[in-house]
Amino acid sequence: MPLDEPPQVVAAGVGVHGTASLLDVFRLPDLWQLHLYRYAAELTVDGVAHAVRPGHVSLVPPGAVVRYQYRGRSEHLYVHLRLPGTGAPSTVPVVQDAGALTPVLSELLLRAIAATARSPRRADAEVWSALWRVADLAEPAGGAARPHASVASAMAYIESHLAGHLTVPDVARAARVSHNHLIRLFRAETGTTVVAYIRRRRMERARHLLRESTLPIPAVAAAIGVEDLQAFNKACRRELGASPRAVRAGA
Repeated sequence: MPLDEPPQVVAAGVGVHGTASLLDVFRLPDLWQLHLYRYAAELTVDGVAHAVRPGHVSLVPPGAVVRYQYRGRSEHLYVHLRLPGTGAPSTVPVVQDAGALTPVLSELLLRAIAATARSPRRADAEVWSALWRVADLAEPAGGAARPHASVASAMAYIESHLAGHLTVPDVARAARVSHNHLIRLFRAETGTTVVAYIRRRRMERARHLLRESTLPIPAVAAAIGVEDLQAFNKACRRELGASPRAVRAGA
């Protein structure tokens, strides 16, 4: 599933099945199918059987023959879409349990359904966001370990608080782990310390703002949580190899 570019949503809605018949067999020759289920049923895709349950999500590629065996009236959210053939593909199982992500996916797909007629590009954007989340559910390729959830939470907290006062205990509380446990997890996952990661992310943001914006240098310093200009100048020289003015000039 290539996700470097947004999909094109062709149709989206709430599918109701299992009323006229408990069996559906069909295929979409040119379109992907994304379904979020609110019921239990048996799904077969090109001869491979999958059990679907409430909160499961499926992604079926174009041309696959699908067979649904329902147990009664069955509702799901669906999107039929085209994906660009460019970019590095993500490998995603046909069926996954969305678990705690189910409400988020449901909200995104409902927004896409509402936007399909009046704002197709908005629908594309909502479904694109949903597809990235579906891809994140999958196990990493090649048997690699999934990033630890606490480290991911810590990184997200750091990114949203770079302009403020960041301490390791603050980050640990946001990640819901102890200070010492976060230090161990962070070292194992990233090979560096929490403090070094915060410093690196702050200076990467400073480099971006210096090169890509016309913000005054004091404002750039404040944007990464450094109020003292002398300290900012020293940090730029140490981490970026040049003064803020030289970095802005392209050094």
